[in-house]
Amino acid sequence: MKLLDPITEFQSELQQIRRDIHAHPELCFEEQRTANVVAQKLTEWGIPIIRGMGITGVVGMISNGAGTRGIGLRADMDALPVQEINSFPHASKHAGKMHACGHDGHVAMLLGAARYLSKHRNFDGTVYLIFQPAEEGGGGAKKMMDDGLFSQCPMDAVFGMHNWPGIATGTFGATAGPMMASSNEFEVVVRGKGAHAAQPHKGIDPIMVAIQIAQSWQTIVTRSKSPIDSAVLSITQIHAGSATNVIPDEACLIGTVRTFTTDVLDLVEQRMRTIAEHTAQAFDAQVDFRFTRNYPPLVNHAKETAFAIEVMKSIVGENMVNTHVEPTMGAEDFAFMLQEKPGCYVFLGNGEGGHRDCGHGIGPCNLHNPSYDFNDQLLPIGATYWVRLVEAYLPNT
Repeated sequence: MKLLDPITEFQSELQQIRRDIHAHPELCFEEQRTANVVAQKLTEWGIPIIRGMGITGVVGMISNGAGTRGIGLRADMDALPVQEINSFPHASKHAGKMHACGHDGHVAMLLGAARYLSKHRNFDGTVYLIFQPAEEGGGGAKKMMDDGLFSQCPMDAVFGMHNWPGIATGTFGATAGPMMASSNEFEVVVRGKGAHAAQPHKGIDPIMVAIQIAQSWQTIVTRSKSPIDSAVLSITQIHAGSATNVIPDEACLIGTVRTFTTDVLDLVEQRMRTIAEHTAQAFDAQVDFRFTRNYPPLVNHAKETAFAIEVMKSIVGENMVNTHVEPTMGAEDFAFMLQEKPGCYVFLGNGEGGHRDCGHGIGPCNLHNPSYDFNDQLLPIGATYWVRLVEAYLPNT
């Protein structure tokens, strides 16, 4: 593994930064302390910054030479509303908040790259260090874009990275095309007519209508779309009734839809609406249909993905890079950036959890799990990847 010596020498300090952020998690758009840590470090290293983009976002800018090209490197900063069950010294100090997805590590890796780039500057152009808030459902990427990220920071391409449990430590993975799914949610309220449960003929039972809708929706996945197109339609909540002898007025269905393409998403939404409305009509009920599109599919650009893969191979070796990593139905708001700029999002293996300090919870080291912890062995690997990506994209000729 070809890591940069100045970064490995800085690893212990990066670990301290990472663990400090882990101990002080902040939810989406509340990342004031985290942003202050980032801003303080960048300023200490002589890197100009922009603050307040996306409310709590921070952007560092490092320029060298006369080149006009720019590259964006993005790390997310927010934590999750999860109660951590780890008890090691750097466990969360804030009840109900936890860095259960490794964004603390993402911040530390980008800071490691920032320090190296500020000192060595073996590139020609401008590097934009994007410390983004509110990835976990807040759409912080879109908010930064709305606040002028790409107009104030004119970059030619943008790159992202996420640690990935279950992949061997230090192994990279990426694929061109769809890599993560769109994230969407629905809430459907069936309005019937309440009645005594012993006299169902005097009412319109919304529960039975909701059941019919739920069962029919499954045919969208199995019969309406092409079998080679992926889609998930999961009903995760059903709410109705409050007594055993009362047919309620309403029943509610709540859940999520995930797809890798917008065309499939359009089809699923349209069929869900049609089935819900026509099924309710058949039973003389009414329906309120709400479908919210949160994050689009994350689609890697072919040229930039091929470029990033070669950089990864130069660091960890060809055998440690999966060039056709399996896409996931998880979602990621970096997708918004890839809609506007070419780029690539990669996975960096976090291992199986054997790295965790004594005092971790008994659960697995999976993302969004209260026993999770970022693998600090990745800090110099991720930071080296960022540096080598910059040097290859903005060669100092």
